[in-house]
Amino acid sequence: MRERDHDRIHPRLKGYDYGKCGVYFLTLCAKKRAEIFSRVVRRTDSDDRRSVGRDALGAPLVEVQLLNIGQIVERHLLRTEEAYPGVHICHYVIMPNHIHILVSLPGGAPGASRPTQLVPRMVAAIKRFTNQEVGEDIWQTSYHDHIIRTEDDYFTHMTYIEENPAHWTEDRYYCEP
Repeated sequence: MRERDHDRIHPRLKGYDYGKCGVYFLTLCAKKRAEIFSRVVRRTDSDDRRSVGRDALGAPLVEVQLLNIGQIVERHLLRTEEAYPGVHICHYVIMPNHIHILVSLPGGAPGASRPTQLVPRMVAAIKRFTNQEVGEDIWQTSYHDHIIRTEDDYFTHMTYIEENPAHWTEDRYYCEP
């Protein structure tokens, strides 16, 4: 065990089957919170699909513009559904230095000998393939997860994902320029 891992709090729920049918909210961060994935900017074009937040007339206020690395992350994130049959990426947002994902799993991990490892395997694959394509390690060690337990919990996290760009400067991951 590396010295710094000795004092580290392990974020997974001990004994929980992360291959169990259900929905999970995941947050993956860039190493050192580097803003390498996207930019959150004031909206100028009315046709952008990534626009969030609304003014009094209903026009979107901000949009997420993916940078090159963010586009790579998005491509590998969406490939997760192909690699793991039955897995569905319900909602996601690629922020400047982190991503939030709401992912639904079928019962059990398809083709896995250790079903408790499906969520960690998916996260590891996303990180590994983006690192390979980018040519360096861009991810913070580990990730945050939350097991969605109720419909209200689902809608709370879905709304959080949708509104996260509009609240970027108040976000816990925001770093002053």
